[in-house]
Order: sequence, then C-alpha cells, then structure tokens
Amino acid sequence: MTLSLISPSFSPNDMIPSKYTCDGQDISAALSWSGVPDHTKSLVLIVDDPDAPDPAAPKMTWVHWVLYNIPPQANGLPENVAVNELPAGTLQGINDWKRTGYGGPCPPIGIHRYFYKLYALDTVLSDLKHPTKSELEKAMHGHIIAQTELIGRYQRSHHK
Repeated sequence: MTLSLISPSFSPNDMIPSKYTCDGQDISAALSWSGVPDHTKSLVLIVDDPDAPDPAAPKMTWVHWVLYNIPPQANGLPENVAVNELPAGTLQGINDWKRTGYGGPCPPIGIHRYFYKLYALDTVLSDLKHPTKSELEKAMHGHIIAQTELIGRYQRSHHK
C-alpha cells in the first residue's frame, strides 16, 4: 500500500470550504491517511501555500500548520482538532503567524494552492521546542521513508 492522505471536507485539487479559512471559522479540516509503512516510527504533517502572496508572482511559501512525532498508529485528525485531542506524543511547530496550531487559508489575491504534506519517518524526532518548518525539515532529513500530499485550493470572495 502507498501512503495516501484524504480529507472528507474537500476533494483533491478542489476548493477548500470557507469554514476552514479566515473567512469562516478558521478551523482545521478533518484528515485521514492510510498506507503508513510498517517500519514508520513517526509521522509529520506540514500544511503550506507556495503561492504567497500572489500566485501570479509568488515570493514565499506561507506555512499554515506544523505537526510532528504523530504516532504511526494514528490514522487521521478530527475536524477542528484541539491540542489535547492530538494523538499522544504529537508535538507542534510554529506556523508563519509565529504561533502553534492551524491557521487557515487567507490569500490576499487570487487562487492559492494549499499543500497538506504527510511524511512517514524511520525515527521519532527529539523535542525541537516548536520548530519552524525549515528547522523541522532539517531534522527530518535522511529519515523520510514515504510521503504523500493532498492539495486544496482557495480564493477569497471580494470583501463587501
């Protein structure tokens, strides 16, 4: 089996419902995954947007959510997952709002793509004390045994 990641909230490459964005309740969508390789020791979830600030002239990748050391037995996350509902052992990194947790899509212009990236690692990472995405990627280097992604898209309706 291959590692795969889906959301009951939106189809791959489809629009993300506004409930999960700054225009709605800004809560995380439910996620479920399958096909975690047998010798996986931990999972990492990174959600980012490579189209920031403007898809016509992207300048940066905006990071929305960083979770690591998710136990390999876990097979998903519920909608609007609270810190105390994260699978035991899961640690959080910092998003580009400089805080832990999920920050929903809030693109200033155009349709942005949101990459939900799931990595299976052959190790459990040490506590990196709320790492940024790049710090986490350095720690993961050489330990990724499988990865998959789910892409959702979002465009804000014009402000009234």
